[in-house]
Amino acid sequence: MPLREYRRTGVDLEVSPAMLSDFKEAGYIVVRNMLDREEVYKLKQSFETIEDFKTHTFAINDGAQAKMYQCCWNYPGNDVSGMVARSEKYAGTCEKLMEGEVYHYHSKVMKKEALSGGRIVWHQDYGYWYKSGNLFPDMINIFTAIDPCTPENGCLQVLEGSHKCGRIDHGPVGGQVGADVERVEFLKERLEHHHVEMEPGDAIIFHCNLLHVSTQNRSPQRRWAFANAYNMASNSSVVPHHHPSYNKLHKVPNTAIKECSCTETSDKGFMDNTKADWYDPEAEKEEA
Repeated sequence: MPLREYRRTGVDLEVSPAMLSDFKEAGYIVVRNMLDREEVYKLKQSFETIEDFKTHTFAINDGAQAKMYQCCWNYPGNDVSGMVARSEKYAGTCEKLMEGEVYHYHSKVMKKEALSGGRIVWHQDYGYWYKSGNLFPDMINIFTAIDPCTPENGCLQVLEGSHKCGRIDHGPVGGQVGADVERVEFLKERLEHHHVEMEPGDAIIFHCNLLHVSTQNRSPQRRWAFANAYNMASNSSVVPHHHPSYNKLHKVPNTAIKECSCTETSDKGFMDNTKADWYDPEAEKEEA
């Protein structure tokens, strides 16, 4: 079966019954042109030029002699990345797919540089977020391409329908924290394995229990992506941890993305590398 994909054609994104059905059945939908050319250019420029996005970027060793770089923050803020995260086509779409109020859990820029970008092993986001006191898998992620995402530069790969397996045990895997390798191999024999190729502005919206992976980037083309995680308001964590508990998300119209001129980012709550979900301090020692 081909990817469960749709295309945004107007300013807004209407969540059709088919989209909701595919999300529930497959655990994801791909939305082409989630951001248009002007919107993705503004977002890309902000990540490349605003100093906080540079100074708060840290390296994550992949356990296989390569590194991926990441910049992560807890609150959306009022800059263009915050307008995207708070927009109706992002936050509002997540509320329609999850059928209830969501709040911003965190956002990040994930950077695989040309010829040297590190991998991320098979995992479920809820494999990490469960351990942070989120009692239910009522969580969702939007992963948007800033650069073209191809098999050669480490695009996202997913196992369709794997969210139905429930949470899989996570532990040390290849220098990172990942899903149980034997269980993943069994599932790969039964489920469709997709390489999610995307152009800048395309997005994949997926359930927190969907298994996904990305390989190293050995191509001459970098692969940057923007990820926004949301939690249901009813699922606020029962323990304090490195991501926020429930706080009201003030949504904005989609037009706010192009209208935004704010470059202030001091209110975003940037994180350090030891708080990365897949960070393994023992692997860090081995690499050193």
